[in-house]
Amino acid sequence: MYSLDRALENAKRVQIDECEIVHVKRKIITIRITDSEIFEVKHVVDENYGIRIINDKKILSIKTSNENEIKKLIETSVKTTSHLKPIPFWKSLPHELSSPINLEGVFDKNLDEISGSDITDLAQIMIDNASTPKITTISGSLNIVSENFKIVNSNGLSANDKGTYISGIINADSEMGTTEVSGIGHECCRTLDKFSAKKIGEDAKIMCTESINPQKCESGEYSIIFEPYSVGELLAFVVSPNFNLKNFSEKKSCFSNNFKEKIAVDGLTMLDNPHVSQGIGTKPFDDEGEKTQINTLIDNGVFVNTYSNLFDSFKEDTESTGNATRPGSPMGRSSEPIPITMPHNMQIKSGNVSQEDMIKDTRNGLLVGRLWYTYAVNPIKGDFSCTARSGIRIIENGKIKSPGKSVRIIHNLPRLFQNISSVGKNKKNVLQWASSPSITPSIKVEKIKVIPI
Repeated sequence: MYSLDRALENAKRVQIDECEIVHVKRKIITIRITDSEIFEVKHVVDENYGIRIINDKKILSIKTSNENEIKKLIETSVKTTSHLKPIPFWKSLPHELSSPINLEGVFDKNLDEISGSDITDLAQIMIDNASTPKITTISGSLNIVSENFKIVNSNGLSANDKGTYISGIINADSEMGTTEVSGIGHECCRTLDKFSAKKIGEDAKIMCTESINPQKCESGEYSIIFEPYSVGELLAFVVSPNFNLKNFSEKKSCFSNNFKEKIAVDGLTMLDNPHVSQGIGTKPFDDEGEKTQINTLIDNGVFVNTYSNLFDSFKEDTESTGNATRPGSPMGRSSEPIPITMPHNMQIKSGNVSQEDMIKDTRNGLLVGRLWYTYAVNPIKGDFSCTARSGIRIIENGKIKSPGKSVRIIHNLPRLFQNISSVGKNKKNVLQWASSPSITPSIKVEKIKVIPI
């Protein structure tokens, strides 16, 4: 940290108001699985620096991989800030981080030091447990990230955090029946002992083989049981943006006019939980150095809070909730100079109903294991669209009758929240591609119209 401290001292010498430097060193191992075998093993080590400068309330950002350039880049930047427009509502970068939080289940030495042979063994276990004569092709990936994140600023803040991450996914495809079907298995966590390569393969195999010879789902209204992986898709791409302070304040949330009001059924409590063990987004401080906090967004159906970073909270003359994020790919943090606002671990509090009992209590419904192409059609009204293409089960009179063919769901988030009839007691870490992580159980929702594809 000595060279970074010197760079900050130089920033003060050239009379820059505030300077923030983020240093991220990452080891990334990616295994790609294609045609039912390990196709590629890729090791990447990168080290980058992100610099944010605030001078006369003007904000400038710089990124470099060369530590020796930082001092010169800061000096040069002083000349360019004169062409920028000031941000009148900007207040200040954080000061010293007080009372650091000690979190469990975020760094694993075994994962940090894992050997290449052990990694390929995990990938092979994933493949082997997905294999069966009914499976035609297996594809997927295994990602392991180990990182060291440092942040310092000219206000005296200095913080360091180490993290490890592991995530695996298997797609199993079958051409054995009347039409091609698929299944998915996915696991993600922070320590090696909590990771099950075997379960990834088994889950993909079960979803795929139980989807063979699907029957048409007739157009109409159904009770739908969304399994955790599909709930995670909805949370990432439909639900969470509505609780971003920026969207809420700019009236771009479908709940902008419902603060402190009941927006969902009593049994729904949703929070952003950056302190939960094994959470992909778990961290003691956010990517600006603000202490993270467990933030309840919906409390038994009532909309009680939003999430924000410093910039957005200053604009609305309120305090940051510690949700500044510099997301890294495939997991963890990056050295992007300007952070964005994101939830850390969007979590739905588990209920007391098993998924099996949800099925028994369903007269005419669908069990949906996976969603694709999920997006907001009209964010202000809460309208969204998604497609269920795999892992569909038709439920009749409390029993699974058959696998189902693909359907399109066009629905509305406020209506969905009002029609949740059960929240499961199961829960799972979910990490969708290019999105924020979540922790969620299964959820049963009534009166959802589906259209067969």
